[in-house]
Amino acid sequence: MIWRVEHFAEIDSTNSWLVNEAADGAAEGLVALADYQSKGRGRLDRQWESPPGASLLCSILLRPRLEPDQLQLAVAAVALAARAALVRLSGVRPALKWPNDLIVADAKLAGLLAEVAVATEGFAVVVGLGVNLTYCPDSVVSTSVLKESGVTISPRALLDIVLEELEGRRELLDSDEGRASLRAEYEKALVTLGQFVRVETADHVYVGTAQRIDRAGRLVVDVDGVGMKFSAGDVVHLRPHAGDVG
Repeated sequence: MIWRVEHFAEIDSTNSWLVNEAADGAAEGLVALADYQSKGRGRLDRQWESPPGASLLCSILLRPRLEPDQLQLAVAAVALAARAALVRLSGVRPALKWPNDLIVADAKLAGLLAEVAVATEGFAVVVGLGVNLTYCPDSVVSTSVLKESGVTISPRALLDIVLEELEGRRELLDSDEGRASLRAEYEKALVTLGQFVRVETADHVYVGTAQRIDRAGRLVVDVDGVGMKFSAGDVVHLRPHAGDVG
C-alpha cells in the first residue's frame, strides 16, 4: 500500500473532503490530515471539537473487497491500528467500544466515523479518526494521551504509525480467512462484549447482553433471549465488564 498524505492547516472536514475525492475516483491510500477542522463531525453529525494541533484529525480512503453491510470491519481495522500505534508510542492501551470509540475506563480517547463513497470505480470507504493527544473535549467524558501517559505525541508521528499498523490489517479485509482473523483481534479488544448494554437506534431502544461480533462486524445482543444484530446505534454500557481486555 502506498499512503499519500494531504496535509491541511485548516479544513471544514477531512471526511467530507476525502469522500468527494473518492467519488471522483481517487485511489486507495489517500489520507487527509488536518491541524484544525472547522466542521469536524462524529457519529449522528455530532461536532468534533479540538484546538489546532491538539489532536490527530485524519481520514483514510480504503477500497476493500467488502459488501456494503460489512462496513464495520473497515472501522475495526483502523481502530485496531490506532490502538496498536498508541501502545507503541505512549504505552496507553485503550479498549474498543462498539461501534466507534477508543476508551480508557469510561473516558473517550478517540472516535471514528466511516462513510461510503460510490463512483464508477466502485465501492470505497472513508474512515475518519480523531485522537485526543493533548486536549479533552468538555462535550463528553473524555481523556487524552497526555493525561493518561504524560507523553506528548505529534499528530503526524501518530498518523505514520497508525498507517504502518493498518498495512497488514487492510490486507485481511479482502478474504474470508483474513476477516475472521481481524474479527478475532477485534473481539479481544472490544470491552463491549459481555456487558449489559442499552442500544439506541433511530427508532427504538434495546437492552440486553452484548454477546459477539458477527461476520459483518455487527454487534449481536441477547435481548430477552433473542440474538439481535446491530450494524449501527449508540451503545451505553450499563455494568462493568467481567473479563479482561487483551
